[in-house]
Amino acid sequence: MLTKIIKYRDLLLLLTLRDIRIRYKQAVMGFFWAIFMPAIAVLAGILIKKAISVVSGRPMDLAGVVSICVKVLPWTFFVSAIKFSVNSLVGNSSLVTKVYFPREVLPLSSILACLFDFCIGTLTLVVLLVIARVGVSLNLFWAPLVFAFLLLFTTGIALFLSAANLFFRDVKYIVEIILMFGIFFVPVFFDSHMFGKWEPFLLANPVSGILEAFNSAVVLHKQPDMFWFGYAAICSVVMFVVGLFIFRKTEPLFAENI
Repeated sequence: MLTKIIKYRDLLLLLTLRDIRIRYKQAVMGFFWAIFMPAIAVLAGILIKKAISVVSGRPMDLAGVVSICVKVLPWTFFVSAIKFSVNSLVGNSSLVTKVYFPREVLPLSSILACLFDFCIGTLTLVVLLVIARVGVSLNLFWAPLVFAFLLLFTTGIALFLSAANLFFRDVKYIVEIILMFGIFFVPVFFDSHMFGKWEPFLLANPVSGILEAFNSAVVLHKQPDMFWFGYAAICSVVMFVVGLFIFRKTEPLFAENI
């Protein structure tokens, strides 16, 4: 796949730029849309965090708010990338049926467009971390590796769901519902250790382990929990391989079923 993607890199770039232009064309807020959704999620998280602090009688500390900000950004990237990539094949039916190119380019272009938003959000997050006086440490170097596995996991799911949506058009509606409420099943607004003995059930979701690894590296300045991070990394690789395998197996049937 990598060889084909490199060969058709110009097409991948053009489709990515097209997705970015469509998203921001005639938009009053422009690139501020890239930070609008994470900002809304952060505000919702702060309200939930405040409610938890009132019920528990513990004051809400700044570290908790910063933790929400750090975990919201990769979660928003994951949700956006899956949401846009699911419909990438069906939404480009004319290309799929008339022109030959590696079909992986379509979901990948959607992911790269969301990666552009993630980069803008990251710059904003850096400013917030500086204002909040969150220091740096060598553990910060874990963040790129953690994100690499998130990207791998996201790509695997995107390949699988985009192919599935082509054959079963109600897949995208199911995905939208899951993504809408998914934030309550991952440790974004809270920490996984709050669940005590139920923590392993929460971290069984690979995205949860990745988000906690982000929090450990950026906010807590410590090495991620290697057991759960290793588990998330293995799941990411497996998901990518499975997603690519299913995509490749069903690719010959795309044109006649779209």
